[in-house]
Amino acid sequence: MKPTIYDIARAAGVSTATVSKVMNNKGKISEKTRSKIKRIMQEQRYEPSVMASAMKGKGTRTIAFIIPDIDNPIYAEYLKRIEACGHELGYTIVMATTERDPEKEERHLSLLRSKVDGYIIAARFSNLGLLKALIEDGVPIALFSHERDELSVDSVTVDDYLGGYRATEYLIELGHARIGMVGEDTISSQERIRGYRQALRDSGIKTEESLIRVGGHTIDGAAEQAGHLLERADRPTAIFGYNDICAVGAMLAARARGIRMPDELSVIGFDDTMLCHIVEPKLSSVSMPTQEMGDQVVNLLIRRIEDADMPKQRLRLLPELALRGSTSRPGGDEAIERSGRPAGL
Repeated sequence: MKPTIYDIARAAGVSTATVSKVMNNKGKISEKTRSKIKRIMQEQRYEPSVMASAMKGKGTRTIAFIIPDIDNPIYAEYLKRIEACGHELGYTIVMATTERDPEKEERHLSLLRSKVDGYIIAARFSNLGLLKALIEDGVPIALFSHERDELSVDSVTVDDYLGGYRATEYLIELGHARIGMVGEDTISSQERIRGYRQALRDSGIKTEESLIRVGGHTIDGAAEQAGHLLERADRPTAIFGYNDICAVGAMLAARARGIRMPDELSVIGFDDTMLCHIVEPKLSSVSMPTQEMGDQVVNLLIRRIEDADMPKQRLRLLPELALRGSTSRPGGDEAIERSGRPAGL
């Protein structure tokens, strides 16, 4: 088996980003480290042939789609659209999951580096240094479904803040004043929680930080967090889930405690995935323009591949509400199912 850039980095005791800089003769690398890496490359007969072809302009016409996990069905929907758009433009899409593991982040990016022309990254990277090094090396990258203010990089996302605001505003309009929030520790979640807080403030409702539960990215983890809210004597009458997984977890927690939905608890999610249609009652959710997002990110990355000097772009698309049977006024009066853009959005 031919050695990879990951093998060279491990043998040299450095990051793959450092090996990449030596290969491309970039960055501030000490002569001692540079010589060590070159020696190891010669000893292991490392030949980055595909990388060399890409550097000469031949390219691979392949794009890597990096996601945090495959548990959330929204990523399958993203992949379907991104793959279709890539195919239309003559590109193959390969997918890899990081499972939020810094070592997997580095391994995937290093192994794919010689095989792809660019990356669409939907995962929040823990290994920020690696991401910065790739950007500094001019590797075409587009962040997807999240932004990083500290990085000069293209991105396509939905307006998470507005989505959080509108979901909370809708619950308030139904008459809910005690609204819980179940989220994850992600950039998107932070923005959605920010929108949640602002909607409460704008309605004159004091934010109770104890009603915000962050932790766990699985249905079981969300159910555990929601359970803490539902076991309170002053439990909320509504819960906003950071995504549909969190919302479904809240529904399971409510059902386990004999709490009727939507009469005793309204629940709304975010993403509008297939999960919304297989639970009972059907889940209200913030709907994202998945197809448009997928098309935009593929087109943006390909333009970046073809023109490295193109100005960086940050595209932020608008969400909508898809309302179903999981939300109603406190005490009943079930919401009429509808899907579309609410007034004022």
